[in-house]
Amino acid sequence: MVTPLDAGLVLVGVLLAFIGAAVSVYAVTLTGVLIGAGAGYLLSPTLVGLVTVDAVALTGGVVIAGAAVGGFLAYAGLSFAVVAIGGLIGAFLGRFAVGPLYAADAAGVEGTLLLVGATLAGLAVGALFGFVLSRTTLVVSTAFLGGALASRALTAESFEAAVEGVTVEPILFDVTSPAFLAIFVLGVLSQFGLFKFGYVTRLVGILPGAARWTVSDDREDANSSG
Repeated sequence: MVTPLDAGLVLVGVLLAFIGAAVSVYAVTLTGVLIGAGAGYLLSPTLVGLVTVDAVALTGGVVIAGAAVGGFLAYAGLSFAVVAIGGLIGAFLGRFAVGPLYAADAAGVEGTLLLVGATLAGLAVGALFGFVLSRTTLVVSTAFLGGALASRALTAESFEAAVEGVTVEPILFDVTSPAFLAIFVLGVLSQFGLFKFGYVTRLVGILPGAARWTVSDDREDANSSG
């Protein structure tokens, strides 16, 4: 059964995948809201025994607070947010890349070191791309997150399982899934097309607040103009 929450996440995923970078202020802020809400959701179980409030109400309040903080920080520091988002996507891909090797030696020190090293390396590479190639990073990261939500590779149940098990395993989806790859590739191509054919400028002129910050890859732009 598809719940309103499921439908809402799919809709958010489609919007992120296909127009995320074109309206960068909204996309980055929305991504900050999602990350903040997720962080609040993961944090809430540790607060249940410390605060004399109903568990459901406490979880809802922490999620809302996390979403608000994440959205505000993303909006206030948009350039930094792109670096952070790129780092998170890079860390995910680094962790996914060594997953099979780690599983084969889950109890060994070498496997753990490999896992941590690959995750940190992915984090560093993703953050570097976010700093140097802001537009490209935002296109890829919003298409990535949007593809995961729209294809239901990431669901509310995934985050709930992560909280209950105190592990990130439930939210580590298979990036080779045909549904995810189709939405991801189409999203990337669509978003680059929006920039290439000038639709970004039109959207920025229509949507309130969108002109505050529209990302660009300065080195790419300089090379194309030179």
